[in-house]
Amino acid sequence: MAEKNRNGLRAVEESDMEEYRQKLREHRRKVIKRMSILILAVLSMAAGAWIFFSLRHYEAYDVRSSVERSDTEATRFEEFRGNILKYSNDGAFYTDASNGLIWNQTYEMSSPETDICGEYLVIYDKRGTQIYILTPDGLQGSIETTMPVTQVCVAEQGVIAVLMQSDATGHLALYDRSGRNLASGAIYGEKGGYPVAIALSRDAIRLAVSMLDINDAGIRSTIAFYNYSAAGQNEIDNCVGVSTFPDMVIPEMKFTSDERMVAFGDSEIILFEGARRPQAVMEIPLEKQARSIFYNEKYIGVVTAGGDETVTYHLTVYDTKGRMIMEQDFDMEYETIEFLSGNEICIRNPHACAIYTLQGIYKFYSEFQEELCKVIPGISGLDYTFVLSHATEKVRLK
Repeated sequence: MAEKNRNGLRAVEESDMEEYRQKLREHRRKVIKRMSILILAVLSMAAGAWIFFSLRHYEAYDVRSSVERSDTEATRFEEFRGNILKYSNDGAFYTDASNGLIWNQTYEMSSPETDICGEYLVIYDKRGTQIYILTPDGLQGSIETTMPVTQVCVAEQGVIAVLMQSDATGHLALYDRSGRNLASGAIYGEKGGYPVAIALSRDAIRLAVSMLDINDAGIRSTIAFYNYSAAGQNEIDNCVGVSTFPDMVIPEMKFTSDERMVAFGDSEIILFEGARRPQAVMEIPLEKQARSIFYNEKYIGVVTAGGDETVTYHLTVYDTKGRMIMEQDFDMEYETIEFLSGNEICIRNPHACAIYTLQGIYKFYSEFQEELCKVIPGISGLDYTFVLSHATEKVRLK
């Protein structure tokens, strides 16, 4: 037995201490085991809930709020920094999902178009001469050009590139966010080609121009790349590279990052990479005529006719490296197909809407009595805003 010392305290023997340590270790193991089981149970429930909601198909929703629309039927809509841009021939309104006005901008345009990058938005009159540069805070600058505008691109700090056409000559100009001219000049192809499209990188350092050359030998497209950093200062007109594509028209291009660009031709999609001298790294052939091509900064979607009589349309999605992400057949007749801000794919016509995930899950389908003008996703995967012909509804799928 353990003996008591002079103060009456019992001295603990080493065997007793070892027994105490053993019991403490066993208690800790039990606690850890219980906690591990609890954590695994919680994770399993969370994973099960995630799988359930990820695979679930919805055809109904609750309307959380509804606000009557007062704009005209000709109004077009864009999502801009989580809110709604409404624009038409006589002005633009920037509102929240509850239709609360943030700002409005009046103008008179016959064919208004937009381009968005980060915090900046441009509204321009295609084949007109007016350009407005805006942010979520309102107007930052405006431009009145001397030639009809073909296309405008904006970078994330507000620099804009403007392609203009005068007779058979193309003109290119760069402006800062206040509308001050930074550079301008005529653009000529090697053999008399004329520019049909431009693309500007997010940092405004790289600019691409697509030129179309039509002659007795046929047609060809040429893409010229310009670099406005130190890498292009020693090149003539800052041109750092030219790529030519015979028997192809390239009417649209987009920088998906500062070092990556996609060119959309009538027979293939070309992917370019390179910080200094962009080079074509992959060509995706369009074996069938594309009915629709849509894209965002991460993915490219192509819709072609279906492979047989039972399939109306075939959808293929690629990432910006050219890897195929998903394929999906569908038979819904549509007018618009686009990526939503959460990378979901929204297919709609005036009275129906279908939403697919990138995993090929058929997430949502509904038909509408009123005309459906725009679908905007909310914070969660179940919340959306439906812009209808007479009202804007905030809804939750159920």
